[in-house]
Amino acid sequence: MLATIAATSAATLLAAPTAGVLGHRALKRSRNASLMKIDAPNGIDEQGFVRIGGIEQWISVRGEDLANPVILELHGGPGASTAIFGPRTRSWEKHFTIVRWDMRGVLKTLGRGGPEGQGEMTFDRIYADAIEVTDHVLARLGADKIVLLGHSYGSAFGLRLAREFPERYSAYVGTDQNIHDAGRDNSVHQALLTRLRAAGKRKELAAVGALHPDEQQWTARERAMHAKLLATSDPLTLDTMKKIVMGSLWFSPLHSLRELGLFVKGMTLSEQITQATAGFDDWADGTKFELPFFILQGEKDVLTSPELARRFFDDVQAPVKGFAVIEDCSHFAAFRRPERFLELLLAHVRPLVASESAVAARA
Repeated sequence: MLATIAATSAATLLAAPTAGVLGHRALKRSRNASLMKIDAPNGIDEQGFVRIGGIEQWISVRGEDLANPVILELHGGPGASTAIFGPRTRSWEKHFTIVRWDMRGVLKTLGRGGPEGQGEMTFDRIYADAIEVTDHVLARLGADKIVLLGHSYGSAFGLRLAREFPERYSAYVGTDQNIHDAGRDNSVHQALLTRLRAAGKRKELAAVGALHPDEQQWTARERAMHAKLLATSDPLTLDTMKKIVMGSLWFSPLHSLRELGLFVKGMTLSEQITQATAGFDDWADGTKFELPFFILQGEKDVLTSPELARRFFDDVQAPVKGFAVIEDCSHFAAFRRPERFLELLLAHVRPLVASESAVAARA
């Protein structure tokens, strides 16, 4: 939903970069590559393509000790790979084995097969892919269960997977948690209107005012436009997009200049899947979870409301549950303050799941 912002930032980065800019990028990428080296005797560092849902999809598995609990990340966007944040989240890999997956239509998976080779781009198809990825990870690492971490739009998949398959997951952690309520709560939309009025953004106000009163009737393009305005009208979110998201992509040692463009194309291609979730109602789908349940939300998130996430959390029934805000963060809270996010994982999640991380020795 943030593809337009990403496109603008990427275009700026790619517009006739000077030798000095490219030299600076090369230096930072080299340093990040050194930072990401894993040489621990029981560590793992694997990236490659696995056949999931009939196509080749990119999966990364990294960690310093295979005895650690495993986390499977479901990235948001839709279409926004979290693999770009590897250097920022390097410390996580000391305590967890982190699995990152570029979903169909996303970055390296998109680059492998091209737009025409992505197959069916629907919520249900990607949900089925996520089940396959889970089973692949369980088998590859010999784990009994894994932690499921849903970021932003990925948390829409995460809630449903956690509810349906508690035998596969040792805990659910949502961040930038999407809560769908079939359009009953419009506080995020109203806050946007308030910001636009205060800034005198008449053109943007007109565009938002032209939207159907029922957001379930919006097209995928209209949803993307709305998300763009949510982010660009908030200085903290816009700063995070430019410095943390696009900065991480620009300096990622795993991604080429060509893949900066693929990042944007993947987000645009993935917009279509949001139509399927327009009418979702997380309360109606069920608030009972048979596994530990956590939400770690940005305190000032203007895209995925912490208040709405808290209301849903309060109604959740789970063996153990916890809610925390990450201070001075909007969206992408886990990546703006990765050390704080890790502190919360270590305090609340790892003690519960460490005993279930029965991981076999590396094959």
